[in-house]
Amino acid sequence: MILTGPEITAATHDGRLRIAPFEPAQVNPNSYNIRLGPTLLTYTEPVLDAHRPNPTRAHDITDGGFVLQPGQLYLGHTLEQVGSDTFVPLLFGRSSVGRLGLFVEITAPIGDLGFFGQWTLMLTPVRRLRVYAGMKIGQIMFFVAAGPVDLYDGKYQDAVGPQPSRAWRDDRTLGVVAS
Repeated sequence: MILTGPEITAATHDGRLRIAPFEPAQVNPNSYNIRLGPTLLTYTEPVLDAHRPNPTRAHDITDGGFVLQPGQLYLGHTLEQVGSDTFVPLLFGRSSVGRLGLFVEITAPIGDLGFFGQWTLMLTPVRRLRVYAGMKIGQIMFFVAAGPVDLYDGKYQDAVGPQPSRAWRDDRTLGVVAS
């Protein structure tokens, strides 16, 4: 079951859902619009390594915007911090942004119960595209969970700003050692 706009508002007011800052104008019939935060990250090495941390470079989005380049992955973030111990969030790009040729999420639209923070966006443009901090870039829908709940307490909890991959931490936890 998906939450409707009025239920998103009610759940935010009674604490079952956390959206900060919460703006009533961002509520849709069955989702909440999220906005692009002011910082982007790009990886600086030509080959990324899933077994090691990868260096990044931060880019501030100025008042004049920032031009995304095709063939480049940009890690952005939501302006809002979003999460819930009750509802499962799913983040998708807005259709108006998709019509400009921008992919907002590559493979990770689902959030975990118990996560709270700014969401990292995986931005990939089809062609050069100027984006602006604060622009509506995606929407989050919330679904009712069924069954026992085991709350998220992972490596991205309380994220602020874009977060590079920490896949290498998973490998260490599993005892996998990079050669």
